Order: sequence, then structure tokens, then C-alpha cells
Amino acid sequence: MTPRLQHESVLHPRSVECLVVGRPTSDGAGVKLTRVLSQNLQRRLDPFLMLDAFGSDNPDDYIAGFPDHPHRGFETVTYMIAGRMLHRDSGGHEGLLENGGVQWMTAGRGLIHSEIPQQQDGVMEGFQLWLNLPGKDKLCAPWYRDFAAAELPSFTTEAGVAVTVIAGHSHGVAGAVQRETTVPLYLDLSLPAGSRFAQALPADHNAFLYVYRGALQVDGRSVPMQRMVIMANDVDRDGVVIEATVDTRALLIAGRPLAEPIAQYGPFVMNTEQEIYQALADYREGRLG
Repeated sequence: MTPRLQHESVLHPRSVECLVVGRPTSDGAGVKLTRVLSQNLQRRLDPFLMLDAFGSDNPDDYIAGFPDHPHRGFETVTYMIAGRMLHRDSGGHEGLLENGGVQWMTAGRGLIHSEIPQQQDGVMEGFQLWLNLPGKDKLCAPWYRDFAAAELPSFTTEAGVAVTVIAGHSHGVAGAVQRETTVPLYLDLSLPAGSRFAQALPADHNAFLYVYRGALQVDGRSVPMQRMVIMANDVDRDGVVIEATVDTRALLIAGRPLAEPIAQYGPFVMNTEQEIYQALADYREGRLG
């Protein structure tokens, strides 16, 4: 069924606060990636903790994957643009993430999981976003769900912009996942050259864009490929308007800040150092997951 679209009225678009260049790094068993949203931006982009972009056609860059490792206190959202990745975790969940699919995992009180590529060659490309949990939910029961590409809600605007709604609501279309406290919006946008896209947003929600193909214009600023745009939070602004200068793919991500303390030690994100010490003790003593 074709979704019934609602017009998103944005009368006062947000301005650009700054552009961010990601930092090349590696994680897991040596997987090469770009850390777009790093720890120094966690307060500014609360409730989001991290965004990694990975993409290579060289198997040496990804083949070892991410062997068993723990998480506690937040959610991971893995979006696969190309390639195949097998997930297994200590909660008994298993799923194969393929082209265009999403894996949403709530670590809650703790899971140990692995993500291993299921290909020997070809392109592997995608993103992993870390979404914080409020303190009251950090020790909730773990949750896991795979969404194949065909299961993700999508629509196309009159201007020809194709939108995949991973989380939140856009133009009257509900995304695959909703969260009451952080209210995340996660859109993958495919914009033809010369097209325009508007998304209404509450003024107090933090928002950013990441351009992974092509180039955009936002608030009169040119945004090239592999740049993150942090959108300003002026109280009189009601959304985001972007224009594609060439055929472009971009992520638009926004959410309601938790405004809670953030204590992080690697794969554990809690509110206090004492909670981190407890997470480490639980992991060492086999009580995690």
C-alpha cells in the first residue's frame, strides 16, 4: 500500500552550526571505518553517542568483522547499504543483515554479541549509530529486531526524493521503530539533482545530516560528500530544508536530548562511574548477557 503523505511545512529552516569531518579509525578485529560522531560530540548531539561509517571493496578492510564483545546501557542501530553481516548474541538472537536492511539492538542491562561478514569479496558499506538510553531504562531487558529492506517504511515525494524511514515519523509515514523518550528520527534520503526536501522538527531536538553520496546545499552552505552537518538549535526554527546540487544520498538524524550525565567506558554507557565499575564487574564475572 502506498503511504498517504502529509506535507511537511517548514517556514523557518534551521541554520548550519558547523561541518564535521569524520576520523579514520578501526574497531572490532581491525575493521576500517570513519568515526563521524565521536565522543567529544556526545553532549552536543545528545541522545546520540556515536556514528560510524564503513565502506570498502577490499576484504582486508572488513573480513575479520566484530567478534564477541559486550554492550550495556544504550541501543545500536546498524544500517547496511551493501554487503552481508551475521549477528549472534547471548540473548539467543541471530540474524543476517543484508543490502538495505537494519538491525536494531537494545543492549539494556547487557548483551554479548558478534557481527561477522558473510562475504569473501565485494563491497561492504553501512553505518552504525549508538542511541543512548535514559537512566531509568539502562538496565531494561535486551531487545533485538532485524528489518529487511522491504520491511522498512518508505515513500517518494513529489520532487522525486526517495525516503526510507528507519525511525520516527516523516510526511505522515511512521518508521520501523519508535522510542517514546528519545523520539529518534532516522531517515535515509535519496535526492535527485535539483530536488528539495523539508522535514519538520521540534526546535529542542538535536539534529544532524551526513552526506555519503553527492553534495547538498543547507541554509546556503555547500556540504560535500563525507561531511556531517550539525544543525543549529535556534528556538524560532521549525525544521530542516535541504537541496541536492547533484544526485545525493544522505542520512538525516534527530532526537530529543536526555540531558543526563554520560559515563562511558568503551562498550558501556551509563550515568555514573560507579555504574561503569558495576558493568565491568558483571562482565568479568559472567553476569553480563
